[in-house]
Amino acid sequence: MRKIIVIPDSFKGALTATEVCSAITAGIQYVSDAEVVQVPVADGGEGTVEAMLAAAGGELASAEVCGVFPGETVTAHYGLLSDTDAVVEMAECAGLPLAEGRKDAPATTTYGVGELIRHAIGSGRSHIIVGAGGSATTDLGCGAAAALGVRFYNGSDEEFVPVGATLTDVARIDATGAEEILSGISVTVMCDIDNPLAGPNGAAYVFGPQKGADPDTVKELDSGLIHVADIIKRDLDIDIAQVPGAGAAGGLGGGLLAFTGAELRPGIDTLLDAVCFTDIIKDADLIITGEGQIDGQSLSGKVPVGVSRWAAKHRGPNLPVVVLAGSIGEGIDDVYAEGVTAVFPIARRPGSLSEAIEHTAENLTATAKDVARLTAFLT
Repeated sequence: MRKIIVIPDSFKGALTATEVCSAITAGIQYVSDAEVVQVPVADGGEGTVEAMLAAAGGELASAEVCGVFPGETVTAHYGLLSDTDAVVEMAECAGLPLAEGRKDAPATTTYGVGELIRHAIGSGRSHIIVGAGGSATTDLGCGAAAALGVRFYNGSDEEFVPVGATLTDVARIDATGAEEILSGISVTVMCDIDNPLAGPNGAAYVFGPQKGADPDTVKELDSGLIHVADIIKRDLDIDIAQVPGAGAAGGLGGGLLAFTGAELRPGIDTLLDAVCFTDIIKDADLIITGEGQIDGQSLSGKVPVGVSRWAAKHRGPNLPVVVLAGSIGEGIDDVYAEGVTAVFPIARRPGSLSEAIEHTAENLTATAKDVARLTAFLT
């Protein structure tokens, strides 16, 4: 019997990774008796906690923490994976959907992320995995750091919690208050991109506009990120400016590297390790993965490319990897060069974005039927 691995990301705004798995599996099983192994995943963005719990087991926990704007409170979930490991999804309290209709990149905070990390530490966990994707923030993780005991001072030597708009007010940083809280704690940041902190490819210029920043605001945010990175280098002797992934989640990646000593790692690699993916694919005949949009940016840590790289490394070129995508953007040839065998857009007919989202599940099922028929015929 043939073995097919279904390992997609979510289709943002349409289906969770688990729902995508179900839709694809339904299509395969309609035309084939192949064994299907479902592995819903996430690369650090929305759905990371759900995917990690599904992959590694554990229990869901929750806490009342600061929301996307200072002064707001939300109930955010996190995962207790084992006696030592916990996973925190920054999008739970600082995600872009929480700011929908009032996007304001300079005013948003990651303070709640730090509170979630503290809750996870308080539960007895010593290794905290942080999903850094889907953010509404550009505060370099200063909010999260403040919640963990790091102190920021302005030119008048007054303590404050920086947001994007006030990053340039930071005059000095004292991280000694975090030492006791973080003693014996290791942090891994799941980055879904590898952008540096600042500059043309950094957090503000690449991702600021989708968070509500106009061109002038983007420049101000970028200046703030550069400014605080310089203060970090002076006061903490850590240079985060050009570290790949430092720009993840509005600089949260770089901030957690500087303030907690975190390891920045592609999110998909962290999850594939957790599910022992090498063992799962050792006797597989086909991998089907997918995401809402695939393009050249998918090379920066997105699920389909991460899966194809892993398959190429551990199984060589003889295990085909098929990607189902809501849309295909520029740079797709670079994706093929990373071991992807074929990419199929799932749209069955022309239509609006809202129509495409509405029919995502049935389109995935229909396309999966076609892929299953073709691969069965070729073998």
